[in-house]
Amino acid sequence: MDLTPLTAVSPIDGRYADKTADLRPIFSEYGLIRHRVLVEIRWLERLAGEPGIPEVPPFSEHARHLLASIVEAFGVEDAQRVKNIERTTNHDVKAIEYFLKEKIAGNAELAAVSELIHFGCTSEDVNNLAYALMLKEARTQALLPLMDELIERVAALARAHAGQPMLSRTHGQPASRPRFGKELANFAHRLRRQREQAVAVPLLGKMNGAVGNYNATSSPIPSSTGWRSLGTS
Repeated sequence: MDLTPLTAVSPIDGRYADKTADLRPIFSEYGLIRHRVLVEIRWLERLAGEPGIPEVPPFSEHARHLLASIVEAFGVEDAQRVKNIERTTNHDVKAIEYFLKEKIAGNAELAAVSELIHFGCTSEDVNNLAYALMLKEARTQALLPLMDELIERVAALARAHAGQPMLSRTHGQPASRPRFGKELANFAHRLRRQREQAVAVPLLGKMNGAVGNYNATSSPIPSSTGWRSLGTS
């Protein structure tokens, strides 16, 4: 059965699909896969930047550019490739690892450390950060611009109607007349407060292994310095 407003499981993908179109690249499975890829690449880059891990030497500019291009050029076809790999691995995050190995196979520098993609991680390390990045992207790219537009429009109406009297009541009886612009200014102020509260919500994440003790990293590389800062910076 094809997807239509009548066959969608949720109204978000049905009758309200046009209202949520900007969120589709972020919160769809494609969006989740894209952010998983981003997390895995950033982790590999972080390993390369740690002097205590000689097994992953610092990357050249060419290697860094190649890794960046994987994220920047990531499209639906790439997400479909991950899903195809997942049919074999039967594991969504493991499929990301194999996908990245395919992408860097032609670069000897990166191929030499390909087995250290996802090193010391558990799936939740990748997933929780991917979801946090999705929320951050949605807040920055979709929510805040709309809130700013609404606040500015209400504030503009408040200025335009600053001198317009309006009927008010107290105890069901007519009261002294306020200005319509003042009431709109109140709404604009409340919306600004809500905006700042939305911005202030911390989006937390963790990168410390299956049980949170860095066991998978500390055991094979005991000489590495500062695993805690490596995982959380």
